[in-house]
Amino acid sequence: MKALIIALVVMLSCSSTTPLTEFPAQALQQEVLDTSGSTKTIKEILDSHKGKTIVIDIWASWCKDCIKGMPKVKALQNNKDAKDVVFVFLSMDKSKEAWLNGIARFGVSGDNYFMGNDWKNDFNTAIDLDWIPRYMVVGKDGKIKVFKAIKADDEAILKAIKEDN
Repeated sequence: MKALIIALVVMLSCSSTTPLTEFPAQALQQEVLDTSGSTKTIKEILDSHKGKTIVIDIWASWCKDCIKGMPKVKALQNNKDAKDVVFVFLSMDKSKEAWLNGIARFGVSGDNYFMGNDWKNDFNTAIDLDWIPRYMVVGKDGKIKVFKAIKADDEAILKAIKEDN
């Protein structure tokens, strides 16, 4: 039993990722689709909201934890401290149809983009995506304030939003 605990501690400590404060250039070039079918890069999306606080929600309509978290995302969107915050949703759905149906079905309001189900794309690799939902906060200065949250009601998210506004 003691050996098992030691092995788990070693494995978990080796897999931890140092939080990024900026997205690497390669990650910013990741292309996604918007709801009209146009292609944009992550950089173009972030640049279009320059000077604003951005919450990024990586999700999928097939993801039970993502769906369970949607009411918490909506509560965050309605929080008085988040009135000027931009919400960017990056979908990991398996098809465009599933993504668009998920937006409608779950009432996902904000900027919606389709990444597809490629867990090894440049953006996902750069942020060491290993679970969804995944929430990130990018501050007005363009720096990543929250690198890895898996619950929309994570106190770090609201704290970063309050500090940035």
